[in-house]
Amino acid sequence: MSDDSSPVFARFAPLASAYDVVLCDVWGVLHDGLTAHAAAADALTRFRAQGGAVVLVSNAPRASDWVISHLDGYGVPRSAWDAVVTSGDVTRHMLAERGLTRVHHIGPERDLPLFDDETLELVGPDEAPIVVVTGLVDDSREVPEDYRARLEALKERGAPMICANPDLVVQIGDTLLWCAGSIADMYRDMGGETHYAGKPYAPVYDAALSLATDVLGRHVERGRVIAIGDAVRTDLAGAVNFGVDCLFVADGIHAEELGRGAPDPEKLAALFAAHGLHPVAVSPQLVW
Repeated sequence: MSDDSSPVFARFAPLASAYDVVLCDVWGVLHDGLTAHAAAADALTRFRAQGGAVVLVSNAPRASDWVISHLDGYGVPRSAWDAVVTSGDVTRHMLAERGLTRVHHIGPERDLPLFDDETLELVGPDEAPIVVVTGLVDDSREVPEDYRARLEALKERGAPMICANPDLVVQIGDTLLWCAGSIADMYRDMGGETHYAGKPYAPVYDAALSLATDVLGRHVERGRVIAIGDAVRTDLAGAVNFGVDCLFVADGIHAEELGRGAPDPEKLAALFAAHGLHPVAVSPQLVW
């Protein structure tokens, strides 16, 4: 990893030859929840054309086929990626590993496809051996504190929780909405047993690197892997913890504090220093 003098590149091309694999964030890099970022897709397509593998790594609490359909809907070309892994995929794997079929769900109805598996049954909080949180039921009105009493009751029962989206917030256009990670962190801080399925935790990176190995047909050293993302807490921290480099995209979740289009170097340095994490480079957006 670089030190606090992480260079700011306008383009990915000067870095690309040093890597065989890109682990790329989706929301914040390839789209902002409203509009696709064509230049980012072009950069990934060019990287693949040079022989590299691209695995999209998303904290979406859905199976990867859902993410793929949404990328298609945004017009993101399939030439931009080789494979997709989501925190939803990892959540299903965690449930299967534990042999658990009865689940209590905390989250909006739109996330119910995560449980579209004949082996899974959604039950009430007093009946379930485990809880899966995918988000706030109404993220347009609710805040994490609204869930405190509910979480206290779950903790009293000793129910473990899987967080299917460790993001704290998500950017939709210029608006930030609370995500499942905010609830899971509250449960963890209460002393509840909490497991995280997505970034910045290792299971999703293990799955992504396994997919990249399958794509290339050979082992890949972590020194030849770069993660690309816009969130310090998930993308940058996940890369550092997993032992791979990171290209930080500044015009994402941190855009307003850093300066959209032209991130302020002092603010960048302060942000990275505050977390003790440093990328190898910074770009306002992912462009070739």
